[in-house]
Amino acid sequence: MNTPSQQPFWFIIANPAAGNGRVGRLWPRIERLLQELGFSYTVQFTQHRGHAVRLVDDAVLKGHRHILGLGGDGTNHELVNGILTQTHAPSTDIHYALMPIGTGNDWARTYRIPHDPRQRLQQLLAGKTVLQDVGKVRYQFDGQMAERYFVNVAGMAYDAFLVKKLERHRMVSQLQYLLTVGRYLFEYRLLPARLHFEDQTVEDFFYTINIGICPYSGGGMRLVPHAVPDDGLLAVTYARQLPKWEVLLQTPRFYNGTILDHPRIEGFQTRSLRVEQIGDTPTLLEADGEFLGETPAEFSVLEKVLRVA
Repeated sequence: MNTPSQQPFWFIIANPAAGNGRVGRLWPRIERLLQELGFSYTVQFTQHRGHAVRLVDDAVLKGHRHILGLGGDGTNHELVNGILTQTHAPSTDIHYALMPIGTGNDWARTYRIPHDPRQRLQQLLAGKTVLQDVGKVRYQFDGQMAERYFVNVAGMAYDAFLVKKLERHRMVSQLQYLLTVGRYLFEYRLLPARLHFEDQTVEDFFYTINIGICPYSGGGMRLVPHAVPDDGLLAVTYARQLPKWEVLLQTPRFYNGTILDHPRIEGFQTRSLRVEQIGDTPTLLEADGEFLGETPAEFSVLEKVLRVA
């Protein structure tokens, strides 16, 4: 545990647009709290999508080893990718903390990170950390293979279709999100895909394929309730063909952790997974709520490479 004289110097990366602008509005209060509690810090504000990745790289290059993000799941996704892609220091040398100020704040649920800025900063003063696994996915984007890390849940089929649609919306409440989910459900057309894992292959028309490091996504849904953030495994859930009214009827299962009790929904754990399209139309991919691309998609897990403060 750090004593007051040993408190680290924090490099703060804040996304002023996160939480529909809430980070920007809260920053004066957060800065007062930082000074009141005796934090040493500097701050940089992101200016565009992807900027946080570069800011992390610059910070680690300059010797910073304590990074605090202010934002939601999208900001979190960028910061983790910055930590995992930089080459200046081992990722586990970097103490990473998030102050959750977003719309869903799903990754923070796993660690029960308080939303109140004072409580979160007081928590950081204790200096405690845990190591978490990180998922890696190779996928196709614009005809080329790309690679991305994810720290929470990746989704394919309807999940990615929905994320792509939601890029044009501004979500302000969980109710609005659920209404939008229901609306686009009736636009979605199921596509066939093939899953390869261990020595098994599953072919079907899938509503959803979720690959989780942590259990929460979509504003508190537990689509991968069997996900454990430090067990070295990917938790996979897939839903076969269901009538669309049945999907709506099963909405409570998305939240209460019983989704795998449904006879058309199955789950397993694996160290790797490959998802391929069947036919001409690819299956779409998102990760941590960010639309990425499409099949083929290859998932793997990096064990305990993220030090979470």
